[in-house]
Amino acid sequence: MRKLTLLVLFILGVNSMFSQEWQTNFEAAKSQAAKEHKSIVLIFSGSDWCAPCIKLEKQILETEQFKSFASEKAILVRADFPRKKQNQLNEVLQEQNKRLAETYNKKGFFPFVVVMSPDGKVLGETGYEKTTPEAYVEKLKGFIK
Repeated sequence: MRKLTLLVLFILGVNSMFSQEWQTNFEAAKSQAAKEHKSIVLIFSGSDWCAPCIKLEKQILETEQFKSFASEKAILVRADFPRKKQNQLNEVLQEQNKRLAETYNKKGFFPFVVVMSPDGKVLGETGYEKTTPEAYVEKLKGFIK
C-alpha cells in the first residue's frame, strides 16, 4: 500500500511540474511577471472556431518543449474569443479581452501571440506557424533576449 501511495504522489508531482497555468487576469499576470522576473506571453485565440488556433494549441502549446519554456521564462495569458454560446466568457472577461485586443491585436489576427515585458512593452509578435515545437520556442526566446 505504501508503494502505491508513493507512486501516485510521484505521478501527481510530475504532472504538476509540466502543467501550464494560464492566466485570464492581465493585471495579475503583469504583477506576477514582475515579481518572478519573467516575460508575458499573451495569446489571442478563438478556441472553438479558429482552426489555426486549435492547431497552435495541439502542435505547440500542449508540448513538453513549450511547457518547459513557459515554466522557466513566461507567464501565460489567454485572451479567448469563443463564438459558441456554451463557451461564452463572463462579461468582465469579455470586456478585458476586448481591451487587450484594442491594445495588442488591432488587426484582429487569430491566433496572435504577443511576447512582452512585465510592464506591457511588446518584445515580439507571431502567430501560428507550421514548425516544430523546438523552433517555435526558440522564436519566442529570441523575442525575450
